[in-house]
Amino acid sequence: MTTKMRSEIAEQPAALRATLDALLPRIDEVKALGEQTRQLLFIARGTSDNAAVYGRYLVEAHAGRLATLAAPSIATTYRRRLDLNGVLAVALSQSGRTEEIVETLSWAKDCGAKTVAITNGGPASPLAEAADLALCTLAGEEKAVPATKTYTTQLAALAVLGLGLGADVDAADLSRVPDAVEKLIAEPGALDDIVEGLADKPGVVVSGRGMAFSTALELALKLKEACYLHAMGLSYADLLHGPIAVVDEDTPAILVAAGDGPTLPGTISLAERVTGAGAAAYGVGGGDGLAAVSTAALNGPDLPEWVAPLGLIVPGQLLTEALARRLGIDPDAPRGLNKVTQTD
Repeated sequence: MTTKMRSEIAEQPAALRATLDALLPRIDEVKALGEQTRQLLFIARGTSDNAAVYGRYLVEAHAGRLATLAAPSIATTYRRRLDLNGVLAVALSQSGRTEEIVETLSWAKDCGAKTVAITNGGPASPLAEAADLALCTLAGEEKAVPATKTYTTQLAALAVLGLGLGADVDAADLSRVPDAVEKLIAEPGALDDIVEGLADKPGVVVSGRGMAFSTALELALKLKEACYLHAMGLSYADLLHGPIAVVDEDTPAILVAAGDGPTLPGTISLAERVTGAGAAAYGVGGGDGLAAVSTAALNGPDLPEWVAPLGLIVPGQLLTEALARRLGIDPDAPRGLNKVTQTD
């Protein structure tokens, strides 16, 4: 059985190539808008909110700008006006039609912010039309409810945004992403072993830190929506502040890390602590170091930390799709979910 989700996972290398080809030439447009601002406000919900977490870490760690995640309810429910002069508001929505996100971006502009839209909905979508600058991804139509290629292309757009804001990284690293994703799809690692390890478990903790935190949040969301697991996405720093108590024989941990960077040693130490307590620790990425101390591991991308999240989520997507089928669930149409979610 080939699900729509599995087919769309396979389409990601092409979607990333098309998106990067379209957006990299627009770095100067981002730069011009960024020069009028000091800090960033990311506006999103759901999967797009997880992508925004990557954007936040990227611009703070590499572009030296303060960034935060918006609370759309301030605009749509409390209707409170804020002083957003000097702010670059970046709204993310795969469809570009989520009314709350469109309204919040318009509110931000009315409060004095410069505005950017990141959407797969095209330049005629309501979100793109509401923004000063629209960075439209080219993932093509996505039919499965769980977002895959629209998520990774959002990350690509955020990477371009970071470059336009002066991130101290090598732009050439982005050209390696599609091939790295292609390799992960062909060689995900110990996928079957981890599927069997999770098949009889009611819940799982998914943890990462820094650039990989967005991947941990997104993988936890995928496991919740497509496999109906009680999946908790946490920074490993927060995990150590108490929630690690839930990790046991019935609640394994999935630990996510890039193959390099300052958070890798802590992730390896956490895996050792988890297995030392008698629980399973499943690694995603983290190179040979994390794999060596994990119960089983999925491969990560051969990419530097700043772009690793564009690949790190892919083995997690494959795990989600395979586990859903193992549990007898159709990952294309999880119960109670629609492709576009409207919130008040």
